[in-house]
Amino acid sequence: MNFHVLTLFPEMILQGMNTSITGRAIAKGLLSLEAVNIRDFAFNKHQKVDDYPYGGGAGMLMQAEPVYLAYASIAERIGKKPRVVYLTPQGKVFNQEMARELALEEDLVFLCGHYEGIDERVLEEIVTDQVSIGDYVLTGGELPAMVMMDSISRMVPGVLNNQESGETESFAGNLLEYPQYSRPEEWHGKKVPEVLLSGHHENVAKWRREQSILRTLKNRPDLLKKADLTNKEWNYVRQLKKQWKEEEESL
Repeated sequence: MNFHVLTLFPEMILQGMNTSITGRAIAKGLLSLEAVNIRDFAFNKHQKVDDYPYGGGAGMLMQAEPVYLAYASIAERIGKKPRVVYLTPQGKVFNQEMARELALEEDLVFLCGHYEGIDERVLEEIVTDQVSIGDYVLTGGELPAMVMMDSISRMVPGVLNNQESGETESFAGNLLEYPQYSRPEEWHGKKVPEVLLSGHHENVAKWRREQSILRTLKNRPDLLKKADLTNKEWNYVRQLKKQWKEEEESL
């Protein structure tokens, strides 16, 4: 997987990604990362890449030509038109399914806007995907780009030491991850659930599955609509809802 980031702040991208799991994956050659400074493609000595928007309004707008030339430098180098993700609050909200799908690409370009955005004409010219990481506004696209790259990286074979952890964590199968425990067996009066100490793998797996369903129903019931549950598990969900309703009415 080759990540290419078009940004005004390349040091922010490089420092953020060359650490922890992604940093080790880059060192091993499982991932590659380059941060292309859009200012390098400006036509003035001050490397100015923004101007006032036509029609008026607050703030400045990133100009089309420097952005396009920065993109073209990547496309020419890799010999194809790559998939380009523009980070914007107006885009489709990023999720695990999207991360899994984007991880299949050989090259991904992330376009990080700043100021009041980017000239619409270059977006129409080069962008293939508009993506948001949530319904809020940030000062630039660098943090969302790093969030996406971190998530996508986990789907790339070999990046995680234990591939199972990428398959059982939250959002796998549209369920949140079950609670986990480590030593000691008792901490602040709280004990590790007995089933996890039993060594009975089938019972442990059953408990974890039930806990995932329970946690998803409590925290993200919207995900259950897409979850692949058995008839028995759907009955478990209905029983939990009934129980919670009765407890609420008794208060």
